[in-house]
Amino acid sequence: FSAEQEAQALRKAMKGFGTDEDAIIEALTKLNVSQRQQVLITYKSTIGRDLIDDLKSELSGNFERVIIGLMTPTTMYDVHELRRALKGAGTDEGCLIEILASRTNAEIQHINENYKLQYGSTLEDDIVSDTSSMFRRVLVSLAMGNRDEGTFVDEALAQQDAQCLYEAGEKKWGTDEVQFMSILCTRNRCHLLRVFDVYRGIANKDITESIKSEMSGDLEDALLAVVKCLRNKPAYFAERLYKSMKGLGTDDSTLIRVMVSRSELDMLYIRREFLAMYGKSLHSFIKGDCSGDYRKVLLRLCGG
Repeated sequence: FSAEQEAQALRKAMKGFGTDEDAIIEALTKLNVSQRQQVLITYKSTIGRDLIDDLKSELSGNFERVIIGLMTPTTMYDVHELRRALKGAGTDEGCLIEILASRTNAEIQHINENYKLQYGSTLEDDIVSDTSSMFRRVLVSLAMGNRDEGTFVDEALAQQDAQCLYEAGEKKWGTDEVQFMSILCTRNRCHLLRVFDVYRGIANKDITESIKSEMSGDLEDALLAVVKCLRNKPAYFAERLYKSMKGLGTDDSTLIRVMVSRSELDMLYIRREFLAMYGKSLHSFIKGDCSGDYRKVLLRLCGG
């Protein structure tokens, strides 16, 4: 890998008349996120221009969004997406849920620090001013990045938590959402997987079924996302991708965010889950749903 060579190749692809999009896709998708940051710095020091500015002036639409996403450091990409979800036209609840339910404590801490530096307000304050009621409380809890990340399963507590969830939902008239939130958003993964097993025995149904029947709207989506991410994160992202493309029209924001943010983390696993869940490859889905350079770059990120 030579940052200098890549910088020159990118300049060549954008210089003069017309843009060589294929060369840009080729150059950027074969690098990892830290290599792309090195190219960014080298581009400025050897060519004396800002690579992001050059890319923005040459590209447009969804293709541009993917390329700029790839050029953004991982944490900052999440920060930009959360800000867009909160401060854009209308709130993008799906984006808030997806990022906050799927990131680790350390990732959430980095997001919080960078968000404050970038925008001068805290992520928590912006969530509070932009969302409401129980949904707001779940997001604030997740944005604390305070989940127990140990692996210890306390069998007695697991029994108690399962009983607690049952009594907070299925067993009573109305739902005690706070109980759901405090257990689902703070306990460690291994413990909760045990809780879900015990719960099935007590309630005779899966925890996801109970959440669906007891909650609605954004709160339901948020708690379901938490459960799905705990059980199988790649499957959660496979479902996000599927829903972004199925039916009429494409939810490009979700499609781009998942493809860019997971491309170097667990894309192989996401592809495997996608095929198992929907009987079609992610590759074929993207191929049928997108076009042009946008399709080309997404297929490169998808791989296989």
